[in-house]
Amino acid sequence: MRMAQLNTPLAVLFDLDGTLVDTAPDLAAAVNRIRIEQGLVPAPYEQLRPVASAGARGLIGAAFGLQPGDANYDTLRTAFLHNYASSIAVKSRLFDGVDTMLNALVSRGIVWGIVTNKAAKLTDALIPLIGLGHAACIISGDTTPHAKPIPEPLFEAARRLSLSPERCWYVGDDLRDIQAGHAAGMQTIAAGWGYCGNTEPVSWHADALLDTPLQLLDLLEQSSL
Repeated sequence: MRMAQLNTPLAVLFDLDGTLVDTAPDLAAAVNRIRIEQGLVPAPYEQLRPVASAGARGLIGAAFGLQPGDANYDTLRTAFLHNYASSIAVKSRLFDGVDTMLNALVSRGIVWGIVTNKAAKLTDALIPLIGLGHAACIISGDTTPHAKPIPEPLFEAARRLSLSPERCWYVGDDLRDIQAGHAAGMQTIAAGWGYCGNTEPVSWHADALLDTPLQLLDLLEQSSL
């Protein structure tokens, strides 16, 4: 955990997978279903979980060693997305403390929203099933022409909230989240409780690094106007 004194936000924006919601079990199941259908043993969950925030690209890469542009990648991606969409919230759950954190933000008069690289058709299917439909704004990976780490989705969220980006915090569990937040001029918080990919979040140069969602409330207490 590393906390700094940040400016008090008018809004806190969150990544979705690995930040608000533990979706890795359903994402891993979707890619392992393909392996099973091909007569292969499932890839170890411990191998898939760290790349869950990278979606199809990360999971297919971990499970099959293929990247976009490789032969058969597009076929696997189509099958993965079909599997995931059909079982999108079987084991996915809010991380411990997220509900309390979000309610505390609202009680303080701070709005919160979601900015994810997940495609809108998947975001829109998942959100009501996990109780996040009261977000003040929801920006998906295809809401704007470019996804994170390009800052455009964060700018769009600020526009929808009628706020300057500088009055927003952005919280995410992937290096791309911190890069996008910095580029948008937002104060950035690394969600150390999330997936975090294959790099240590301490190296991302976020303004703060937290171990649990509830530590965000401590960070707010330390913030200054």
